[in-house]
Amino acid sequence: MLPDLPPMPPVEIDPLPYEQKLDARPLSQIDLVVVHCTETPTLASAREFGERVLYEGSGTGNSGHYYIDRDGRVLLYVRPDRIAHHVRGYNPRSIGIELVNTGRYPHWRDSKHQAMDEPYPEAQIAALIALLAHLQAQFPSVKFIAGHEDLDREMEQALDDPTVQVPRKRDPGPLFPWERIMQGVRWERLTP
Repeated sequence: MLPDLPPMPPVEIDPLPYEQKLDARPLSQIDLVVVHCTETPTLASAREFGERVLYEGSGTGNSGHYYIDRDGRVLLYVRPDRIAHHVRGYNPRSIGIELVNTGRYPHWRDSKHQAMDEPYPEAQIAALIALLAHLQAQFPSVKFIAGHEDLDREMEQALDDPTVQVPRKRDPGPLFPWERIMQGVRWERLTP
């Protein structure tokens, strides 16, 4: 462990019911961390969404690996040696970190509700920075970090106006402190 690491916040291990059904992977395969926001109002609602089985063939759903609540509480829903479903096309190589934040909730595809104006609390960002420092020490194969919005740039038809296109994903959004985060990691921001 590096001597200048910030103290690791306690991580509550609370695996999703289908965690063992997710594909296993070697930890050396991980070269990317993806930051998301839940776009739900609470950690409980994010957990409820994560527990939903959306893929009948595998009995799994959408989730990240780590979740960080507004107060800095860190939970592990999927261990890193399992492939979570959190970002199209990058799941096998990445760890997903979800920050509880309303985002565009509940009007994700409404053209008049695309602002993401909930700030990220200091406790949440401090916990994220500490978690990233420890992931950096634990996974030397990681070279990249990205926001969900960097990797999923697909546009969708707005539900309120079929002539308007809205981004499928905007998280972690315009209020996320990328400059501060990038100062603390040795990774490159992946923006294909």
